[in-house]
Amino acid sequence: MNQGLMKQSIFIVASLLSFSAFALAQAPVLFDGTNPIALSFQSAEGNSALPADDTIPRSQLLTPEELNTSLQSGKKKPLVFQVGPHTLYAQAHIPGAEFIGASSSDEGKQKLRDRVKSLPKNSAIVLYCGCCPWSHCPNVHPAYQLLHSLGFTNVKVLYIADNFGADWVSKGYPVAKGE
Repeated sequence: MNQGLMKQSIFIVASLLSFSAFALAQAPVLFDGTNPIALSFQSAEGNSALPADDTIPRSQLLTPEELNTSLQSGKKKPLVFQVGPHTLYAQAHIPGAEFIGASSSDEGKQKLRDRVKSLPKNSAIVLYCGCCPWSHCPNVHPAYQLLHSLGFTNVKVLYIADNFGADWVSKGYPVAKGE
């Protein structure tokens, strides 16, 4: 890539990040942090900012703040599976998260099946994607439905309202990069 194009790309990305940070500062807070968090998977069940969803019950959703708090606690951590595109995982992902692949594809679903086949059905698992706004994500719903159909009973889904950059990275939660 030539230097002019690279500088232009960096400027565009920086502008988008600045706009996102401004928009986030103006947005209402999703979770006020008053509920205690424990990795026995208490969630913001009563949090009206979480979506009502026919395929994933509200009780199975975690806010970014809840997941970050539970991952930072000294308690046993859940398995965290990123079920979105590899490019997003390589750019930034939750530390310790395993890349599964887009669960909207047969390949991603098979990789998820293979990964969990030897796990106890009560294993604590958190799924997330973050490719796009929650209402348009093609990956978290199929991953949740697959694990539910396989009999897994302790599966949560990270509620990402807009995208991983805005709802996790911009809030200063820890990230890892690369494979």
